[in-house]
Amino acid sequence: MFDHGAVPSLQYRILPTHRPYAPTALMIGNFVTGIALLGPTAMLHELSDGFGVTIREAGLLITFGAMVMCIGSPLTAWLTSRMERRHLLMGAVGVIAAANIASAFAPNYAALLVIRLLMAAVAALYTPQAAGTVALIVPAEKRGGSIAYVFLGWTLAAAVGLPMVTFVASRYGWREVYAGIGALSCVSFVLLAWRLPRGLFGTPVDLKTWIDLARNKLVVLLLLVTTLQIAGQFVIFTFLSPLLGQLTGAGPIATSVIFAIYGLSGLVGIMTATRIVDGWGAFNTSLLATAMVLSGMSVWSFGAGALPVMAIGVALWGMGFGATNSMQQVRLIGAAPSAASASVSLNTSVLYVGQAIGSAIGGYLFAGGYFHASGFVAMGFLTLALITVLVSRRVQAPAQS
Repeated sequence: MFDHGAVPSLQYRILPTHRPYAPTALMIGNFVTGIALLGPTAMLHELSDGFGVTIREAGLLITFGAMVMCIGSPLTAWLTSRMERRHLLMGAVGVIAAANIASAFAPNYAALLVIRLLMAAVAALYTPQAAGTVALIVPAEKRGGSIAYVFLGWTLAAAVGLPMVTFVASRYGWREVYAGIGALSCVSFVLLAWRLPRGLFGTPVDLKTWIDLARNKLVVLLLLVTTLQIAGQFVIFTFLSPLLGQLTGAGPIATSVIFAIYGLSGLVGIMTATRIVDGWGAFNTSLLATAMVLSGMSVWSFGAGALPVMAIGVALWGMGFGATNSMQQVRLIGAAPSAASASVSLNTSVLYVGQAIGSAIGGYLFAGGYFHASGFVAMGFLTLALITVLVSRRVQAPAQS
């Protein structure tokens, strides 16, 4: 499964050093990374008021951060591929901790934006490297469930972290939020140092790695699946709150309930995927998750205007979304085991490409007053994603040397 020519005796040298709860330490690191990167979305009003900038300008923290992540994920995978994984992951979380503590004392918006971009450039490496690392330290038969478990951290960040950010920012202030995230990051740093085994090395990433991935038809198809899935969802998700207001007249409380349904459903979805993937296989689990997202989008679109019906659609959508990305990681690692960190970093990169495409289209539709059409456009993307998942089953990954 691994390229023993590049990493001698990797399977046999790493597995005996596995420590209990190492996947949990990696999952908590994803939780911290998710809150650090998504946090500003839950406190744009507080940042706007605190720095005297518009909501749109405060939102550039997310936009520019996503652009840096898109470029930074494959770039950092290449630059850091020869580094020992324990030190690399600890370093990434250490930078996240320092950046958030510094953000708590930012004197102006420009300083906060610079800190944000520097953090995003380093944070881009954590999630793909965490996925590649857990694949090194667990037996092959448990790899799928363990990778899905590590990605539970991002789902928890959306389901639990963002409501916490909203609560703290609205009652105490945005500086306290950044300080809190910094403190959580320090805890994550200690857990990684305590539970991760030493001597973890993946296959070095070089130009040949990228060429091999580009020639791997299964990897290319899986990256296309991610792009289509995320683009379709972000046509709606970016403007979920104003769309609910326009279509149903929902106020802040109702909108908060819908977000809570989405987050909790995502948690249920990824926990279910974690339990069934090793028995069902990554393809079947991915197919089910993508179909659930499409079903949720369909219920939303055809039920637009009826809040209870749309809430059911969001629940189905959330359950599918909770599993889709983690299943993509599992399939990518299976498609090119010796280049796991590189392929997963590319998946992170195209995820942000999908966000940009979906947000741009969603913004155009919303500005034009095409509120009902947004759901059907999202359905179109998800239908293409589902077809691509089906096609990917017929494509064989190249044999690993």
